[in-house]
Amino acid sequence: MEVKTSLLDNMIGVGDMVLIEPLSEDTFIENLKKRFDHNEIYTYIGSVVISMNPYKSLPIYTAEKVEEYRNRNFYELSPHIYALADEAYRSLRDQDKDQCILITGESGAGKTEASKFVMSYVAAVCGKGQEVNKVKEQLLQSNPVLEAFGNAKTVRNDNSSRFGKYMDIEFDFKGDPLGGVISNYLLEKSRVVKQPRGERNFHIFYQLLSGASDDTLKKLKLDRDFSKYNYLSLDSATVNGLDDAASFRTVRNAMQIVGFMEDEVQSVLELVAAVLKLGNIEFKPESRCNGFDESRIKDKNGEFCSVHFNYHSYHLFHGFSFIFLFLQDNSFEQFIINYCNEKLQQIFIELTLREEQEEYIREVSNSQYMKTNRKWSSLNVCNSNIIYVADFIIVVILNPTTVYHNAENYFSGLLIHLSTILVYICPLHVFCCLTVYHSLLNVVYVVMAPPTAGFQFRASVGTLMKNLLTKNPNYIRCIKPNDKKAAHIFTDSLVCHQARYLGLMENVRVRRAGYAFRQPYEPCLERYKMLCKQTWPHWKGPLFFLEEKRRQCLEDLATLIQKIYRGWKCRTHFLLLKKSQVVVAAWYRRFAQQKKYQNIRSSALVVQSFIRGWKARKLLRELKHKKRCEEAVTTISAYWHGTQVRRDYRKFFRANAGKKIYDFTIQRIMQKYFMGLKKTMPSMSPVDKSWPARPYGFLDGMHQDLRRIFHLWRCKKYRSQFTEEKKATYEEKLAASELFKDKKALYPSSVGQPFKGDYVEITKNPKYQKLNSLVEDKVLLADVVSKINRANGKGAPRIFLLTKKSFVLADQKTGQVKASVPLLDLSSVSVSTQSDGFFALKLKEGSTSAAKGDFLLSSDRLIEIITKLHRIGAASADRNQINIDISDEFLVQFKQDKVCVKFIQGTPKNGNGVACKRKNNRLLEVSVPSP
Repeated sequence: MEVKTSLLDNMIGVGDMVLIEPLSEDTFIENLKKRFDHNEIYTYIGSVVISMNPYKSLPIYTAEKVEEYRNRNFYELSPHIYALADEAYRSLRDQDKDQCILITGESGAGKTEASKFVMSYVAAVCGKGQEVNKVKEQLLQSNPVLEAFGNAKTVRNDNSSRFGKYMDIEFDFKGDPLGGVISNYLLEKSRVVKQPRGERNFHIFYQLLSGASDDTLKKLKLDRDFSKYNYLSLDSATVNGLDDAASFRTVRNAMQIVGFMEDEVQSVLELVAAVLKLGNIEFKPESRCNGFDESRIKDKNGEFCSVHFNYHSYHLFHGFSFIFLFLQDNSFEQFIINYCNEKLQQIFIELTLREEQEEYIREVSNSQYMKTNRKWSSLNVCNSNIIYVADFIIVVILNPTTVYHNAENYFSGLLIHLSTILVYICPLHVFCCLTVYHSLLNVVYVVMAPPTAGFQFRASVGTLMKNLLTKNPNYIRCIKPNDKKAAHIFTDSLVCHQARYLGLMENVRVRRAGYAFRQPYEPCLERYKMLCKQTWPHWKGPLFFLEEKRRQCLEDLATLIQKIYRGWKCRTHFLLLKKSQVVVAAWYRRFAQQKKYQNIRSSALVVQSFIRGWKARKLLRELKHKKRCEEAVTTISAYWHGTQVRRDYRKFFRANAGKKIYDFTIQRIMQKYFMGLKKTMPSMSPVDKSWPARPYGFLDGMHQDLRRIFHLWRCKKYRSQFTEEKKATYEEKLAASELFKDKKALYPSSVGQPFKGDYVEITKNPKYQKLNSLVEDKVLLADVVSKINRANGKGAPRIFLLTKKSFVLADQKTGQVKASVPLLDLSSVSVSTQSDGFFALKLKEGSTSAAKGDFLLSSDRLIEIITKLHRIGAASADRNQINIDISDEFLVQFKQDKVCVKFIQGTPKNGNGVACKRKNNRLLEVSVPSP
C-alpha cells in the first residue's frame, strides 16, 4: 500500500510558518528559499497558502495527486494548493457554508495558473454525469476565452491578466456544479490603442492574424503582417513559448463549448477586425479662411469625408494656469487596479488580523496585544478620496464657450476662479472630465456628467467587497521569486518586499499568538437546535439527555419523512395511471372519429366521381362537334384566301420575282450546306481537330461558330461519360502537369502511367493486415520507397502509406511502423530537375515531429506521390499548403545536422541508374544519367 507524505515526514524546511523557530524576517525568507530550491513551491501560514511561481512545469498536478488530497485533513499531507481547494469544497458541500478563494500577488506571481489549478481540482472531485460534465467543461473552457480578450504580454509577465475576474460557481446539495457567473472588473481598455515598450496588445489580435485561415482573413479584409496595423506593437509581437496560431484554434473551440453560436463567433471576430482597422485611420487638418478647421478621413470606398470643428470653441482651455497630470508613471486604469488590490489586502487584514485581535481583546486583556495590533489596524488605510475627487467634475464637451458665458451670466460681477482640471484621454475621442468654478460667495456651479469610470469601478468594487464579506474566505498569496521569469532563481530582496506588503510576517505572529484550534460555543449547541426553543441557546442540563432527545426526534422526523414520501409516491403513481387513462381514451375517440370520417369521405368521393364523369363526357361531345364546325370553316376560308393570293401573285409577279428567286436560292444553299455538314461530321473524340471546308465565302463566320459550338458540345458529351473516380484521376494528372511540366525531366515518362494509388495491395495482402489496421484513415497511396541513409547514401526499402492526415513509413518485411508524421507538420517537399526519383519531406520547425528530422526518399512514382501530397494540403480544412521546391541543390535536416543534397549529370558506375554517394558530413552527391 502506498504511504502518504504527511506534513512532517521528510519535510524540507518548515511546511507551516507558524512552527518556524526562531521567527524573524531572515528565517522566514530563508525557509521559503530552501523549499523553493527543492521544488517545494507551497508553504502554509495556518490555513493561508503561500505559492511561489516556479517558472517551469512540475509533476505535482496529476490525477494521482488529486486522489491523494481528496477528502483529507488540511494538515495531514504536505502543503499543496489542492489541500486548500479540497478544504473549501468540503466545507461548502458538508457544512453548507459559502466559500470564496482570494488569490493575490504581483503580476507574474502565478495568480492565473493558481486559479486554473483550483478549478481543475474542483472539477475532478465533484460528481459525474452528462449535464455535470457539460457545466464543468464550460467553466474550465471559459479561461482560454477570457485570457484571449483580457490578457497580454507585459514586461513582467508573458500572460498578464489586464482585468479583475470574479467567478461565482453555484453548487447543488450534492456538491455538483450547476452553473457559474463570471464578473469582470476594469478591463485595461487603454492597452488597445497604446502599449508600453516591450509589451503587446491583447492576445486575441495576434491570435487572429496568426491562426485564422486565409479564407477567414479574406472575409475580414485582414492581412497576416503585424506591421500593417498601428495598434500592434512590433518590438514584442512574437513571444517565445506562445503559439498564437494554436491558441487561436483553442479559443475557437472553447467559444463553441462555452455556448457561442457560429454567427456570434463571426460577429466577435468582425469586431476585433474593426478595431484593428480603426487604428489605421489618419486625421489630416486643413485650415480654412472662415474660422473652421476641417478634419478629413477616408471611408472604405476611398472617398474623403469631412468633419468640421470650430476653432474658437476650444479657446477656454488655453487660459488654464494649473494642469495636474494624473499618475505620470501609470495609467488611470493601472491606478484603479492597484486600488482594487489594496481593497483585497484590506479584506485580508480585516478577516485574518482584526478578527483575531478582537477575539484576543474579548478573551485576554493584554497590553502587548493591543500595542502590536494597533500596527495591524494601520494597515487598513486605503484611502479612496482621490476616486471621489476624480468624480467631482464639470463636463465641457459640446461647446465650452457656452458654459463659460453662462457662468458669467449667472455670477455677473463676481470673480470666477478655476481650481482644478483633470484631462483624461480615451481611445478614437477626448473627454473633459473636471472643471470646477468657485466664486467669491463660495457658490459652485457644477454640471454633472454621466457615471464615470471611477464611479462605476467604485460601485462594482463595493459590491464585490460586500459579497466577499458574506463568505468564508480562503487565501492564496502568490509570490514571484525573480523579475527574469526564469527557473531556479530566488531574489531575496524581491521576495522580502512582497512578503512585507502582503503582511505575511504579521499573519504568522497572529497565528502563533492565538490558539491552534477554537470551536465557537453556539455551533456546539447547533446540534440540538431541532429539539425545542427552550433548549436553544440556554440549555444547562446533562448532555446524554439531549442526545437521547435528539435521537428520538430524528426517529420521528424519519418516520414523518417516510410517510410523506410514501404518500407522494402513491399519489404520483395514481396521477400517472389517471393521465394514461385520459390519453388512451383520447386516442380511441380520435381513432373512432377518424374512421367514421374516412367512410363518409370515401362515399362522397364515389358520388362525386360519377357526377364529374357524366359532365366530362357531355362536355367532350360538345367540344368535338364545335371542333368539326371550326375545321370546316377553316378549310373553306383557306381555299378562299388561297384563291385571292394567287390572283394577287399573278398580278405582281414580275415586280417581285427577283427577290423571291434570291431568297429561294439562299435558302437552298443553306439547306445544302447543313445537309453536307451532317454527312461529313467529324468523330466524337475531343482531340479530333478535323472539320469540313466551307463551300462559300459568305458562310465563313457562321462556319467557325458552328465548329466551336460543336467542339464544346462534343467535349460536354465526352465529360458526361466520366465516373467520379476517373474525374479524380484526370484532375490529379492535370495537377501533376501544372507542378512538373517543363520543370522536372522525369515528368514526360509519367504521363502515360495511370495513378493507381495502392501498389502493394495493402488491403488484400495478409502480410500487411496489421499495418493497415494501424492506419485510421483511408489509404490514398501505398508503395515501396527507398529511405536514403545519410551515412553512406544507400537506400533501405520502406512501405510508404499516405492518408488525408498523415504519412507512414514502415518496414517492408515486418510491416512495423518506423515513422508516422501528421501532414500538418509537413512544410515543403524538395525535388531536383533531373530524371531521378529523389525527394525530401521537410518538417516545420517547432512541430512535434521536427525532432525526428526530415526524410530523404527515392521512388519511381515520385510524380504521383508529390501530386497527392500537394492536393491533400490544398483541400484540407485549414489550407495547409505544402510548398514544392524544384532545385538541383537543397538542404535536408537530419536531426541536429543539415546536409546538402546535390544533383549532377554523369554516368554512374552501376550503369544507367541513379547513384547517391556521401562526399563529406555535409554533402550527399546524386549522379543522374545525362539525357
